[in-house]
Amino acid sequence: MTETFGVDEAAHDAARTAILDAAAHVFHSQGFNGTTIDDIARKIGATKGRVYYYFRSKFDIYLSVYEYGMRLVREAVEPHVDGPGSARDRLTAMSIAHAVNLMTNLSYHDTIHQGIHRRSALALKDRQTDQLAELNKIRESYEVMFRQVVEEGMADGSLLPEDPKLVARALLSSLNSIDSWFRTRPDQPLAEVEGLAARVTGLYIGGLAAR
Repeated sequence: MTETFGVDEAAHDAARTAILDAAAHVFHSQGFNGTTIDDIARKIGATKGRVYYYFRSKFDIYLSVYEYGMRLVREAVEPHVDGPGSARDRLTAMSIAHAVNLMTNLSYHDTIHQGIHRRSALALKDRQTDQLAELNKIRESYEVMFRQVVEEGMADGSLLPEDPKLVARALLSSLNSIDSWFRTRPDQPLAEVEGLAARVTGLYIGGLAAR
């Protein structure tokens, strides 16, 4: 187990992730403005001093939740970008992975969506404004990843010709709308979630498929 300057890095990362998980759930249920550091601390059964040990402010926690949520979904989707089959096959696999990640990490996805408008809603420090702008660029690059595969599908004939930017944005918006009606059951098997993700994706991708 790696240690640096007497700090157990694995334990440090695990504690930090636990705070992010708790914060994502509270931001999801109460909104950013309705959440306090005390709420997050109660969620993990700790004092707010422990939370402040890892993060300087509530907004810094928010930024880290946003960043971690984007990392989770990108790690799930990116392997399919250069996967087997036509571009339509790859776009389908990417969309299923996105939907599964959304359904298993609803609170993180909601926090990311809140971040799209967060800069204009709060008076932020320059450092925080810059960090949020960078995170929004990461989100935009994620959309570009889908757009590029859409362009490849139009080039290989597996997808109907359309504006790739419109298609990618409409597809992701449709997939993201899952969070408006889906709620995970505590005992819900992952295979059931994956099956539902495949069915929903089939409905969306089917309208793009070349005849």
